[in-house]
Amino acid sequence: MAMPDLSLNDVRGRYLAFFAARDHAEIPSASLVPENDPTTLFTGSGMQPLLPYLLGQPHSAGTRLVDSQKSFRSEDIEEAGDNRHTTFFEMLGNWSLGDYFKKEQLPWIFEFLTDELKLNPENLYVTVFAGDEEANIPRDEESAEIWQALFAAKGMEAKTVELITEQRASEVGMQDGRIFFYDSGSNWWSRSGPPAGMPAGEPGGPDSEMFYDFGTEHDTAYGEHCHPNCDCGRFMEVGNNVFMEYLKQEDGSFAALPNKNVDFGGGLERIAAAVNNSPDVFAVDELQSVIAVIAAATQKTYSENDTETKSFRIIADHMRAATFLLSDGVRPSPADQGYVARRLIRRAALHARNLGLDLNALAPDIVRTLGDSYAAAYPAVGEQAEVISTELVAEAEKFYGTLERGIKKIGEYLQNRPDVNGQQAFELYATYGLPIDVTIEVAAEEGKSVDVEDFNRLMEEHRDKSRAAAAGKFAGGLADHSDMSVKYHTATHLLHQALRTVLGDHVLQKGSNITPKRLRFDFSHPDKMTDEQKKAVEDLVNKQITANIPVTREETTVAEAKAQGALGLFEDKYADSVHVYKVGDFSIEICGGPHVDSTGTLGTFRITKEESTSAGVRRIKAVLTGNE
Repeated sequence: MAMPDLSLNDVRGRYLAFFAARDHAEIPSASLVPENDPTTLFTGSGMQPLLPYLLGQPHSAGTRLVDSQKSFRSEDIEEAGDNRHTTFFEMLGNWSLGDYFKKEQLPWIFEFLTDELKLNPENLYVTVFAGDEEANIPRDEESAEIWQALFAAKGMEAKTVELITEQRASEVGMQDGRIFFYDSGSNWWSRSGPPAGMPAGEPGGPDSEMFYDFGTEHDTAYGEHCHPNCDCGRFMEVGNNVFMEYLKQEDGSFAALPNKNVDFGGGLERIAAAVNNSPDVFAVDELQSVIAVIAAATQKTYSENDTETKSFRIIADHMRAATFLLSDGVRPSPADQGYVARRLIRRAALHARNLGLDLNALAPDIVRTLGDSYAAAYPAVGEQAEVISTELVAEAEKFYGTLERGIKKIGEYLQNRPDVNGQQAFELYATYGLPIDVTIEVAAEEGKSVDVEDFNRLMEEHRDKSRAAAAGKFAGGLADHSDMSVKYHTATHLLHQALRTVLGDHVLQKGSNITPKRLRFDFSHPDKMTDEQKKAVEDLVNKQITANIPVTREETTVAEAKAQGALGLFEDKYADSVHVYKVGDFSIEICGGPHVDSTGTLGTFRITKEESTSAGVRRIKAVLTGNE
């Protein structure tokens, strides 16, 4: 595949220059590892580092900002391999902190796309917010009117279409529309989703998204009719204009932010794909340069319709993502960001094997290529190329050894039975990192099968526990530091220790989920709790609250934390240095925070429900009252 005419460097440079000419100060990209933010492992959007300023804090560079932010989304790891999803990407952003608003933003971004980048306006479609009656947030008629005028200036009639939901859109189709009204499930932006799901203290607002039409045939597997938000591949979102103007209140209502802000985010790779009229984001030059290294090593040709295309894409995406993570200080490990980096490298190694390659032989050339491609924008990649390559090679070698042991284990399983059962397949995944596809392939070579249905059931249980674990560690699964979320997070520590005191030391946390309205806590215990036991737990928690005990934090090693008797959830995932939170002499746990300063602020603790979730695991739901 030939290199495109307009590179990522070209698109990025033109975007930054366009908004600099409109009095925007260019700010550097933040690290992929967030600073002073325990709610998330990675910087996953352009707005994330700028949240304090969107909430009203003055920015030293002024009220008009522009940047290209390195971003990483671990939830897209399993999606990588198609022509649209990448785990690492750059998000072009321009920001108004109480300065301009809709009537300036929409014409500017339309001008950039159609005049500066020469996108054909006939291929652009937009969506706007249809309003949310329950949240008492009005319909965005202003944006629709601005868009109609912009298309009219290009000699185009822009018909508006009332779709409301994506399901409805799939049923009725495009209807010759250019501007589409969707509900808050599609055209509202906050870090925690639509208005109803937002926690108190979270900002959000309606958005207006822009889509490029590649004109490919609609795939009815994604619904009867195509529409801008369809996932069939015909349309690709190239930008999102968020009008950040609301703040969720403790009572569930919405109040105006101190300033009306603009938060534009546009995927650099996606915009470049539109400029080059290719629906394959892997056709952009930086990814094509990596694919060229793979092709040279395999003597295979990358083709969008080739059966090995998925492996090409996964290697290119995961190696680029891992390289950038390592350049920002992440190292492969069993913990947090390091765990994700390890997963990327191992998945890339597996797909390299599918192409008949060893990733450790490929890694140095790929890193060198990425260093050259990103030299102007991110020189740290090239400067650290040797260190990054060493880490990648070491991790790949380690994985290949593990992989061979896993394949040997499959042979042992098949000696005594006609198939690999679900539990065995899951152990191969959990212990050896062996994907189910490899297990199926190896078993098939012996004429045997794998119980995939039972494996999938165990995997879903594993995902549920992982989500619950992340919820307990990172502000209860919500990306906010609202007062009540912090209180409930602290209360889980008291509850954990109270359960161990009342029921026994066999009790260990198996997950938790926090909202500003309640806590949910899963723990190991074989029997239903009696009313007396629940009352004893409540009394013990409330005793600690009444005593107004200080909550303290210290940073120490895992070994020292264990020596002190600290409780820890999934200890194999911790880094060498951890935070230990103590509630007087009552509770001591390894945790990422955040917590209140003293227990007296929590209110009254009350258990509302106790139930079973699975064999040997119970669940408590509880509330804190007196905080109204």
